[in-house]
Amino acid sequence: MPVRPATARDADFFRRILWEAYNWNGEHRFTAEELAADPHAARYVDGWPRGGDFGVVAETDAGEPIGAAWARFLPEDRPGYGFVAADVPELTLGVLSAHRRRGHGRTLMEALIRAAAEQPRPVARLSLSVEDGNPAAYLYTSLGFVRAGRQGGSDTMVLRVPCSG
Repeated sequence: MPVRPATARDADFFRRILWEAYNWNGEHRFTAEELAADPHAARYVDGWPRGGDFGVVAETDAGEPIGAAWARFLPEDRPGYGFVAADVPELTLGVLSAHRRRGHGRTLMEALIRAAAEQPRPVARLSLSVEDGNPAAYLYTSLGFVRAGRQGGSDTMVLRVPCSG
């Protein structure tokens, strides 16, 4: 499965992936319209890409996107759910439901972690938020993310990014 760097053309696909991530359990708790209207959810995709944003997109061999992982720096006065600090980008990961449980999430995460280390100003840490019961928590732990806090029914997790090279 090819993985490529994300570009500005991926913004609409990121909105779809954000919807998949918010509805990770197969229940449609949120509509695409609700997420677009929610300023908290919108901060993960609005204006993609801004300075410092980076991400990766997984595609089928035919070039159809099936998943994405991206990271962006959010300010302290507009934090995300997995906010740790303004200098720690928060990541979002999602795979279209028809392509889950095939290792694509791990492939995307590994590519995003490599991309973090290869940024012009290498990223030292990545953060995320994962809800209780989300099977992705096992993936994050297996990649080295550790629990750094808790908010409601979600853990905030952080990874110290290995240096490239």
